[in-house]
Amino acid sequence: MQITKFLLVGMLCACRIVAYAQINPSGSISGYIKDSNGKPVIAATIKLLNTSTGTITNGQGYYRIGPLKPGNYVLEAHSVGLGKISRKIQVKPGTDLISDIELREVSQQMETVSVIGRSEVRELNRQAYNVVAVDARRLHNSTLDISHALDRVSGVRVREAGGLGSRMDFSLNGFTGRQVKFFIDGVPMDNFGSSFQLNNIPINLAQRVEVYKGVVPVWLGSDALGGAINIVTVNDTRSYADASYSLGSFNTHRSSLNAGYTTPSGFKLTLNAFQNYSDNNYKVTTDVASFSGQYFQHQKVRRFNDTYHNETLIASAGVVNKPFADQLMFGVTLGQNYSEVQTGARMVSVFGDWHRKGSIIMPSVKYSKEDLLIKGLDLRITGNYNLGKEQNIDTVYRRYNWFQEYKEYPGQGSERERSMYKYSNNNGLGTVNLSYAASEKHLLTLNNVYNTFNRKGSDELYPESDKYEQPRKNVKNILGLGYQFKTSEKWNTSFFAKHFYQHNKYSQSYNPSGSWGDLAYLVQENSLNRIGFGLASTYFIMPNLQAKASYEKSYRLPETDELFGDLLNLEGNIDLDPEHSHNYNFGLSYQAQIDKSHRLNFEGGVLYRNAKDFIRPSLNNNQTKQVMDNLADVTNLGFEGELRYSFRQLFTAGINMTYQNLRNNTKYEENQTMESPLYRDRIPNMPYLFGNADASVFFNNVGKKGNTLTLGYNVLYVHAYYLSWPSQGTSDQKYDIPRQWMQDVNAVYSLGKGKYNIALECKNLLDNRVYDNFSLQKPGRAVYAKVRYFISNN
Repeated sequence: MQITKFLLVGMLCACRIVAYAQINPSGSISGYIKDSNGKPVIAATIKLLNTSTGTITNGQGYYRIGPLKPGNYVLEAHSVGLGKISRKIQVKPGTDLISDIELREVSQQMETVSVIGRSEVRELNRQAYNVVAVDARRLHNSTLDISHALDRVSGVRVREAGGLGSRMDFSLNGFTGRQVKFFIDGVPMDNFGSSFQLNNIPINLAQRVEVYKGVVPVWLGSDALGGAINIVTVNDTRSYADASYSLGSFNTHRSSLNAGYTTPSGFKLTLNAFQNYSDNNYKVTTDVASFSGQYFQHQKVRRFNDTYHNETLIASAGVVNKPFADQLMFGVTLGQNYSEVQTGARMVSVFGDWHRKGSIIMPSVKYSKEDLLIKGLDLRITGNYNLGKEQNIDTVYRRYNWFQEYKEYPGQGSERERSMYKYSNNNGLGTVNLSYAASEKHLLTLNNVYNTFNRKGSDELYPESDKYEQPRKNVKNILGLGYQFKTSEKWNTSFFAKHFYQHNKYSQSYNPSGSWGDLAYLVQENSLNRIGFGLASTYFIMPNLQAKASYEKSYRLPETDELFGDLLNLEGNIDLDPEHSHNYNFGLSYQAQIDKSHRLNFEGGVLYRNAKDFIRPSLNNNQTKQVMDNLADVTNLGFEGELRYSFRQLFTAGINMTYQNLRNNTKYEENQTMESPLYRDRIPNMPYLFGNADASVFFNNVGKKGNTLTLGYNVLYVHAYYLSWPSQGTSDQKYDIPRQWMQDVNAVYSLGKGKYNIALECKNLLDNRVYDNFSLQKPGRAVYAKVRYFISNN
């Protein structure tokens, strides 16, 4: 109820801000952009030259820029596959200058093609890196969070242990978990805590999401081994408000509010808030052992200790377009989450009272300045520090089964490990990025990311325990230097090198006397230094046929959760070594326009990975938790491809498929002279063949001119794979994760040129039993509805 009141008040304030901006006496520019046939040009880029002000057209080709100071400007408009046009304009006080523009097709400039559902950022697609951009604006009317939007990208698999807010494992071309790094506007998300994760962030927060496969550009400073995800939020000078609310199966409620306001003097205010709640009480099929000794197979039961909710507020204020800074923003992220724990790593472990809490209190600062001191020298600085806390609460001495029956025991105990441990990770992060464009052909980039971690906490159940006084400290620094040489519009190449540094301080328990119960701790420290390097190059064979190739020797330092555990389902392993890999990528992309109605886009790629000390999850000794281990040598030869087609603005469809052949390349186990029986085995518990297909039909002017009805369909396929090593056991004794088919349908009705939006979705239409992890079932058929209101002054 409190969060609902907060969102309603925030919505009213945001609308008031926009209303004020609209009656402000400063000037503005607006109009429609159409092609030579009079059709609206969607997502065309409009900017004022020599300023940081710009926008894009909406679904009707409409744009608006303002508020603007009175004066003379040069307006430039362009779109992929269409020509570019510039015109001089004069903005007068209190007037809205109407400037309609026609863009004509220029076939020789067809380097990329506009395909509905894919971002049209020309500069991004021209990079030498293997990168795909998801146009998040196309999905703002859906109930998707960012992780499930990415799950439709080739090479990506998002594996979850259950419903909303459950533990998530992100896989990109065979690399999983922390091997893939996440960023928001180029800032690493390493220290955001449990209250701000990829599978609880609504898609409305993002403008687009960039997926870097394999080699990562140096300006995204990180120790990513297999790729990176960069969430790009709205960062312009418009004033807007975007509010939405959805409800659905399993008592699921999700809401979000995004608003921004910029004055003519340069003061900027942004607000993002979102909330997620679900009982997650969907039905699962499992075997149940009663406390009377009976055993029931294949019982359909309902989950009962799986409630999840989180609330997050992101606010920032500062100035833009000042002589001393293009942007100087001070912000804070506040959030909390509550999560009940239903199962362990497998469904045979069922809990009824165990739960967790978390919070995020993170002040932040962002500074950027182009042409600092000299032309071409750009600086960006960011910093944040997370003061939030996490708590694990397991104090009820019971054993539950899936019938919600329990057996209570006398005395003090727990469901798994008695605890009320409350701790803070005290994560701090600072980034500096300096780039210098000596000319149009030469660009130098220097990037540094510094990260600190110091876990501190206490448990009121064991106030005298020395265990919680032991150090869990970590410092990490990644320094990168890159150089880009752009010989022409056809060819550019980037070279880079990175220095990786990590220092850990921790303690290990031991028995000094050998007597039972005698426990002491030995404080230890270790450090490591590594050098990585790589290159990426692209060449346009034809204006609409692009080839890309890249190589990188990369390192990935063990993360704090992997070293020290997450106090939930991941057991720490302080003996982990950093993993490193030789990554090779080659790709082709081809775009074609067949007459003026049909557009076709193909992208395909081949990758090869040779990873040493590969870090992968396995079950601990009693199979109740996961633990990360080093596997000496792993190779991956993979292929992926995507084909998309669109017919005018009426129909679009696409299909993608990914094959990844991860193999154990460790021929001899440690201290062994005989060849390992697992040599060249496929890596278990890892999907190797999967894909997506989708189709959408658009009906214009439904009910009224300017209203649009969209009907969509999406299907996910994952081939069956083994939980354990294929060479172990007979075929009828092996556990496997069965083949998965999941189909979703949706309908979106947009009114008032996108101002009002209503969406209905049905996920897992055929109610198939689906798994991402062994025996951990995901929700069956679910229905959701969403309403969204959007207002903007452009």
